[in-house]
Amino acid sequence: MMFPRGLKVVCKRQHTGDRLKHALVLIRHGESTWNQENKFTGWYDCPLSSKGQEEAQAGGKIMAEENFKFSGALTSTLKRANQTLDIALRALGQADIPVQRAWELNERHYGALQGLDKQETVNKYGIDQVNIWRRSYDVPPPECELDSPHYPANDPKYAFLAKELCPRTESLKTTLERVIPFWAKSIAPRILSGENLIIAAHGNSLRALVKYLDNIPEDVITELNIPTAVPLVYELDDNLRPMTHQLSFAPLSGRYLGNQEEIRQRIEGVKNQTK
Repeated sequence: MMFPRGLKVVCKRQHTGDRLKHALVLIRHGESTWNQENKFTGWYDCPLSSKGQEEAQAGGKIMAEENFKFSGALTSTLKRANQTLDIALRALGQADIPVQRAWELNERHYGALQGLDKQETVNKYGIDQVNIWRRSYDVPPPECELDSPHYPANDPKYAFLAKELCPRTESLKTTLERVIPFWAKSIAPRILSGENLIIAAHGNSLRALVKYLDNIPEDVITELNIPTAVPLVYELDDNLRPMTHQLSFAPLSGRYLGNQEEIRQRIEGVKNQTK
């Protein structure tokens, strides 16, 4: 089921032959300062690096070249995603569209690993254990301590969030469990009403969303890597099921905008962060 039962469907219809579609663009934030330092970042609120700003600018320009028009945008509460969205929208000439920020779109919380160097963590615990923490579907890293600055309940930024919703660690499974209800409640109805939306978020919150949209198996989604600041375009039918594009990279139905070989290389770069 792609949206709640009883939801009234009112669509602005775009024809592709005899098929109907709704456009949705997903974009992972550009390189952050902690990505640059090869640290586990999670909910830590670091900004984009200079390279990340350039990536976001390039992502916006390529959307401008293809004449994307958005009625609204969604992003997380974290500045690296906020900055990516702002830079891309400015490159598009659409900086004034309404933006909704939601903690449900935050990156996966990496627990006690947050702030640690990825390669040093591999050296200490071994590549097999780190890959389980980093890439398994339902095994989270060790929890952060209750007095840790990385525990969201200790961060004034999340004073609005009930303590029981503040994670001490997360797996991709538990990340999905907050992303998909937000999709059903706050995103799907807007798409069905005819809005063209862009979502700027994070590697794991976007992996959770595409797992759901494309019905990707658990053992396949763990191997999926999403490159930074490359727009991923989905065309959805009236049931919000993806329509496979001829340029899509399996297991995704959506297409990445840009030079396809360069995008493949960037995907490999994400994969190799702990090698």
